[in-house]
Amino acid sequence: MLWACILLPHLALDAVLRRLPDPEAPLALVEGPAQLRRLHAVNETAAQHGLVPGMRLSAAHALMAQVRTLDYDAQAEAHWHRFLAAWAYRHSSLVSQQWAHAIVLEVQASFQLFGPWPRFERRLREELNALGFRHRIALAPTPRAARVLVGLRDGLAITQLAPMRAMLDKVPVRRAALPDDAGERLQRMGIGSLAALRALPADGVRRRFGGPLLEHLRKLYGETDDPLTCYTPPDHFDARVEMGYEVETHTALLFPLRRLVGDLCTYLSVRDGGVQRFVVRLEHEQGHTDVDVGLLAAERSPSMLFELSRNRLERVEIPQPVVALRLLAKHLPPFVPATRDLFDQRPQQAMDWPHLRERLRARLGDDAVYRLATGDDPRPERAWRRLTGDAVSADIAPQRPPRPTWLLPQPVPMRDTRLRIISGPERLESGWWDGDDARRDYYVVETVQGQRGWAFVAPGEQQGWMLHGWFA
Repeated sequence: MLWACILLPHLALDAVLRRLPDPEAPLALVEGPAQLRRLHAVNETAAQHGLVPGMRLSAAHALMAQVRTLDYDAQAEAHWHRFLAAWAYRHSSLVSQQWAHAIVLEVQASFQLFGPWPRFERRLREELNALGFRHRIALAPTPRAARVLVGLRDGLAITQLAPMRAMLDKVPVRRAALPDDAGERLQRMGIGSLAALRALPADGVRRRFGGPLLEHLRKLYGETDDPLTCYTPPDHFDARVEMGYEVETHTALLFPLRRLVGDLCTYLSVRDGGVQRFVVRLEHEQGHTDVDVGLLAAERSPSMLFELSRNRLERVEIPQPVVALRLLAKHLPPFVPATRDLFDQRPQQAMDWPHLRERLRARLGDDAVYRLATGDDPRPERAWRRLTGDAVSADIAPQRPPRPTWLLPQPVPMRDTRLRIISGPERLESGWWDGDDARRDYYVVETVQGQRGWAFVAPGEQQGWMLHGWFA
């Protein structure tokens, strides 16, 4: 087995920067009590002005008064750690997030699907860059070795145990992720590398540092199995973005909405599923406003879901300023991709039918787009019904004489007295059970102008023609 470790050294900061319209503006995350506020993390622009993590907030303001500060949220950081574990789950069935700021996944079993490691690594980096998270990646035969080596050099890849053990022997004990503070204590004792640590008597190390240190070394060098706590994706999606200021226009909500929809689609691809209904919640200081987004079939296209969400959002009046945006999707049905021809001859800008249908529903209303199906009533005005959804199957229409493509809302008298009968009569008797009894003889007729219509008269009559439809 081969394990890849993805180190996320700026996880909390990247999670904030990815939702800001201007991530280059000076920004710092702060933590601690009100009187002892310190910087937890700073972006590159703030670092260029001398701001560093651990600095007192008052000193940071003295160096750079216009720096923007946000509270460090440990729960939000844990949320994004889980989100990236879900993203990694789409590439491997064995994913662990048991170590802080790191994700470990078994990759050898995925080489047949994603190609050899250089191509696979390039794919991982491209997707992480698109998501907006800085990272380091290393490959090793054991998960703990990958975690240690990723801190030494980005892009390091070792596939055999012997070279891995030789590399680990040179690792300083302070950078070997040893349990508790063992690395610092060993450094002060003059033990500088893992090779020197392994040369010590095992009994003496156990008495001074306990059994977990030796167990860690055996798992690190691949001398014993290393069972990991594997990630299991949840069965729902819930993400939230705080605006940082009060928003009163729809336009200012589009950027965080696009990010949330993109995260939703990433999660759906992990589950190999789709979404048919979700809620965009506009949170106010008091209460919230829900925008329901429903589709006729499960989808997971980022462009389609964002456009539908935007159209629904623009039709909603914002009653109060928005302080946070939340996206919730609880029902995630399976996704069945649309079948297409291998040599698709459609123009580049052409839109497929599901996308066009959902766009029309978002702009015109849920009831504006529907399908037609035959009904059981033989009366023409009641012989059809509406279908709203792909899951509902339309019945096969019974064999009947020709029907017009244009049925009039109500029958109207025919003024032409020189009609030519093409076919008929077709006797229709129905409606006695609902009080709307209909007894008619239908004919296909042709007017003197050459128009072909569908008309009826009372049974056995040839006067009082009523036009009910036109043939194309």
